[in-house]
Amino acid sequence: MVPLQWQSNRRIVLAVTGGIAAYKTPGLVRLLASYGCQVRVVMTQAAESFVSPMVLETLSGNRVWRQSDFLSVSGGSQIPHIQLAQWAEAVIVAPCTAHHLAAAAVGLGDSLVAATLLATKAPVLFFPAMNSQMLAHPATEENIRTLARRGAFVAGAENGPLACGEEGPGRMPEPEEIVRQLWRVLSPASDLAGRRVLITAGPTREYLDPVRFISNPSTGKMGAALAWTAVLRGASVEVVAGPTSVQFPKEASVTRVVSALEMFQAVKDRAASADFIVASAAVSDYRPESSSPRKIKRESVERVERAFVQNPDIIAWAGANKRPGQILVGFAAETDDVLVHAQGKLERKKLDFIAANDLTSAGSGFGADTNTVTLLDRSGGRIELKGSKEAVAWEMWNVLSPTLA
Repeated sequence: MVPLQWQSNRRIVLAVTGGIAAYKTPGLVRLLASYGCQVRVVMTQAAESFVSPMVLETLSGNRVWRQSDFLSVSGGSQIPHIQLAQWAEAVIVAPCTAHHLAAAAVGLGDSLVAATLLATKAPVLFFPAMNSQMLAHPATEENIRTLARRGAFVAGAENGPLACGEEGPGRMPEPEEIVRQLWRVLSPASDLAGRRVLITAGPTREYLDPVRFISNPSTGKMGAALAWTAVLRGASVEVVAGPTSVQFPKEASVTRVVSALEMFQAVKDRAASADFIVASAAVSDYRPESSSPRKIKRESVERVERAFVQNPDIIAWAGANKRPGQILVGFAAETDDVLVHAQGKLERKKLDFIAANDLTSAGSGFGADTNTVTLLDRSGGRIELKGSKEAVAWEMWNVLSPTLA
């Protein structure tokens, strides 16, 4: 994972309380460190029964603060909970037990964790983890509502098997989800709040018979990056995705399709309400005029010939049916005369922007985690964006967002 510039070197306090889910915290510390974050861990005494302070200290590269440090005379004039509270850019409480939800809601300061939460002005993210009945208790639910009203982020507990042997809500999310929510809270831009973004992503498949199809190497990574960065900036995101295993944000509404015709219909059904339509999918230009209902057997057919017909041009349809104020963005994946072909598509399809990809360039295009695009606009503007696909997507929104009235 290549972090976005604003994700690097963030100061994160991780408060670990006494639940079995504390076994996930070494992975969380390692993941935060992979983004270049500075992590300081503070633990309750009960948490030490589930995960070793030495493990967390080794992974974070920083001292782990324990309950025994709270009122220790050895610290002299140093006051750990004040230092931690002032240092932090965000505080993650994971796992957060029912007791510490209640302590935070009431405003207790009788432990190092509780006092740190009480003293900080940084955003606080709570990740409750407990038995389902404890989570559903009216007192716990009221404490969650209280914290949310005060501006804290309280994650919904995930469903699954619990340590007590029961199954239901109460599991702490995996480290990847915790960090995703941290970036939502720390995102420096909210300029897409209230905006609706429609993104197409991935390839399409045009079947010759039930087991063979015409397609392309698109993985949908660029579309996922555009969706995720739009969510970070506050947008309501819909994705129409062809066959791909890439993960899209949980906050996005994802419609799965296979063929170009299915993608076309899905876009037509959703286009009118979108403020931005970003067509990053690699849509098959042609489909077989007919397909065999059964697998074509090589033993009985020496030569296979098929006539192909054009698929609808989805972004061209959007350009012809564009409503006032709507912004249309296309992609042009080319192997030669890249900017010439992209400019022609921009004008012919009545787009506002087009991102030109040179598929012959190393680290660009299908399947890569990086990308290089030249973003063209209708007024003749031209800007090159390069880096991880997430970084390119973030910079694209920096350009696109101000254009919407």
